[in-house]
Amino acid sequence: MGMTFTARDGRSQTSNPSAMVKELLDIADYIASLRDAIALLRANELTRDRLPMVHEELSEVVAATAGATNSIMNTAEAILALPEGKGYRDAVEAKIYDIFEACTFQDITGQRIAKVAEAMSQLEGRLARFTAAVKARDAAGIDETEADRRKRNESLLLNGPQMGGPATAQDAIDALFA
Repeated sequence: MGMTFTARDGRSQTSNPSAMVKELLDIADYIASLRDAIALLRANELTRDRLPMVHEELSEVVAATAGATNSIMNTAEAILALPEGKGYRDAVEAKIYDIFEACTFQDITGQRIAKVAEAMSQLEGRLARFTAAVKARDAAGIDETEADRRKRNESLLLNGPQMGGPATAQDAIDALFA
């Protein structure tokens, strides 16, 4: 014995109770699968641990880079100010060792950036699994905020370093200042 109901399109339909039960079970399975996919994201871990770590590590990279740059610049200026004469070479060598020491920031900075890259890779993987699990599709159209950001960056030439090296050769830049 079937039940009659009105479909979304307004037509009257008769359904089989066992077909409805099967459809409800399919929906329940989908919801359980979705819940499991959300749990695999470990969103609380991401917001509590991973993303704050990314911010902290990048802040440390910026600070280390700035500190090393200032140290190198100050040492170079000190070399230029050294009086010539007896002991000049020894003084220059001592300052050069200071520069070498300041350059060790690169190793620590590289380690921090590797941590950030790993965290971002995990985030990317989790989001990809979630997207596949829920069969998510991007909304149609263009994100206006992103389009405005890209347009502004292009107009202000704030595109940052080019992938694979500078877009303009260093020789061409040097020629502009010659």
